[in-house]
Amino acid sequence: MTNLISCIFGKIASIKFPKKVQNFINKSYVNYFKIDMSEFKNYTEYRSLNELFTRTLTKKRELSCSNFISPSDGVVFQTGVSSEFKAFSIKGIDYNIKELLDEDIDDELKYLNIYLSPKDYHHYHSPCDLQILEAKYIPAKLYSVAKSAILKIPNLYAKNERVILKTKLENNKILWLVFVGALNVGKMKFNFDKNIQTNAKKGKNIYKYENLLYKKGEHLGNFELGSTIVILANQDSLNFDTQNSENIKFGQSLGEILS
Repeated sequence: MTNLISCIFGKIASIKFPKKVQNFINKSYVNYFKIDMSEFKNYTEYRSLNELFTRTLTKKRELSCSNFISPSDGVVFQTGVSSEFKAFSIKGIDYNIKELLDEDIDDELKYLNIYLSPKDYHHYHSPCDLQILEAKYIPAKLYSVAKSAILKIPNLYAKNERVILKTKLENNKILWLVFVGALNVGKMKFNFDKNIQTNAKKGKNIYKYENLLYKKGEHLGNFELGSTIVILANQDSLNFDTQNSENIKFGQSLGEILS
């Protein structure tokens, strides 16, 4: 049912209403969510809600000199280290790493998750220089990933549709970027592979890549509306330098890759 709601919402959001009607819809959305449009075109320039959701920056953002930056705008829900039981905790709720990544992990991992609200810039970028090894699409539900849902639904992220990027850092350590779908967020797009289709009636798929290199800040893709990115890495490969509940912007320092 949640996938159906998301699909219907997506179709409505893509409708291009008459100009005056669309301007009213866009203005209402901007005002309701208190969106700062200073880095974007005027709301009257967007022909549908979907265009407004997926708005792009009018100017490039200056990137931090740090070697690991935030891949998106949003708020850091929580950061920490997974337990000996190979789980990580967000607001007191445990998440099973094996289920989330669909992979057996022997080591304890550092983790950080970023929540993108409906008001945020919804594109995501490479947080550092890296090599994409594989993308794994996991079909599932599309629950809300707002704080209230996280506290109510056990192991929520592992129950939601998601795309897992397994990447290699310059120190040859593995970094996982998990893009989690949410209610009304039926699509996640990735520039490097148009075959990755989300919120579609298809099973799990794994896409392998060779020599797929990304530089820090390069555009990876975008969500539609709002969702969550979970970042996981080995303890000896990365240090995060942010605090829980901290508001962040794409391009700001998020930590440091260890040599």
